[in-house]
Amino acid sequence: MDRTKGKSMFAKEYFWRDLMTACGLFVIVLTIGIGGFLVYKGSATFLTYGHSLWEFLGSAQWSPADNSEGGGMVGALIFVTGSLCTCGLALLIAAPFSLGSAIFITDISPKFGERFYRPVVEIFAGIPSVVYGWVGLTVLVPAIKTVFDRQVGHSILAAGIVLAVMIFPTITTVSADALKAVPKECRMAAYGLGSTRWQTIYKIVVPAAAPGIISGIILGLARAFGEALAVAMVIGQTTALPTSIFSTTKTLTTEIAAQMGNAMEGGEMKSALWSMALLLFLISLLFIFMIHRVSAVKTEDDSRKTARKGGK
Repeated sequence: MDRTKGKSMFAKEYFWRDLMTACGLFVIVLTIGIGGFLVYKGSATFLTYGHSLWEFLGSAQWSPADNSEGGGMVGALIFVTGSLCTCGLALLIAAPFSLGSAIFITDISPKFGERFYRPVVEIFAGIPSVVYGWVGLTVLVPAIKTVFDRQVGHSILAAGIVLAVMIFPTITTVSADALKAVPKECRMAAYGLGSTRWQTIYKIVVPAAAPGIISGIILGLARAFGEALAVAMVIGQTTALPTSIFSTTKTLTTEIAAQMGNAMEGGEMKSALWSMALLLFLISLLFIFMIHRVSAVKTEDDSRKTARKGGK
């Protein structure tokens, strides 16, 4: 009886172990498959139609032929610049508010912050992109047009503000977790040395939580880079390099979303769009690498501190 029960227990153990292993391997294979598919599709711009990488990344001339003969121009600089401008502006707007909110949740008013403020912030993460885009189109765009006396309100500024609101909950929640993970003893030691609460926050807590805060900012930036619908509704959709925050332009995601369904399969246009999708994939991998790098630095610092304590 005991032997049968033991075999059953080990069978369940092996089953769940193998199932989890299979799920993990499936995710790895799926990621490699997506990357390989994008490389296969995106490389046609350079291998089949003879365009150079410098032309693709450094030229603002965008007029690919929508046929299999080619001969057009595939400069994606406009879309790369548009993506960098909108995401950079969104980060400049969202990061200070997110860090301030995280500090409020963890150090200024922990009870109210955890019970009420944090759940309200997290609600923003569940709002669909189209809602953000529609509010931006009907409220923000007319406001920018009126306040700044512009001909149109569609602009990088509008897209940056919409993206800032969208990435705000991501940066806030990750930063709050990082600040909360700082040991209470660090705060108590600072207070014991006569530090005020604000001195403790910006000289002890924030530096100690910096790797986690940076990871949250990178995650928010990755979210901003991948957004298409909300940005497309407020950015103006003009194929031109931006000259100011009031310029209308396009991003990588908005151009892919607008043209992919209409482009001819196997044509130069669709190949160029696949190359832009591959570029987005590589940017996402870069963000993931940066997060792991920041986390690795934190782990190394913690190990050194532990070793020093052990040596003493």
